[in-house]
Amino acid sequence: MLLALRSIPVYEPHSIPSHWLESAQEMSTITLKVEFGGGLELLFSNQRSHRVTIPALVPVSPTGSSSTYSTYPDAERVAQEGDEDTLKKPADLSYLIFWLRNNLLKEREELFIENGTVRPGILVLVNDADWELEGEGEYQLKDGDGIVFISTLHGG
Repeated sequence: MLLALRSIPVYEPHSIPSHWLESAQEMSTITLKVEFGGGLELLFSNQRSHRVTIPALVPVSPTGSSSTYSTYPDAERVAQEGDEDTLKKPADLSYLIFWLRNNLLKEREELFIENGTVRPGILVLVNDADWELEGEGEYQLKDGDGIVFISTLHGG
């Protein structure tokens, strides 16, 4: 018995439509605008505004608590390599806080993070709304979000 085989198109890398590649890249990363004010910019290279790209999916922390990102320094590397055995979840604000610490913070970590979150006295805004209204660290980040960190603590 002969089977009739249909021709299946094979795409060469140069023949794949560019919008397919762009969609795949957009799904694997999230680009955010992150701003610092009230003196916090001094901890981040004295630069008030940053455009950052983070993985869209990040490993679930070993204990299931987002505060353990502080003990999970390779979270971004694992997510990017696509380790199939690692459970992943959408990137959230808790992940971003530790990503900022690991990648942009230049000095005095204790002035930015305390007990697994931003230290008291730092106002966090998500798209101009208080993060407490958005679920705080559990807020799932979306491409194009604007995140602002403002210190309300001033010396004197």
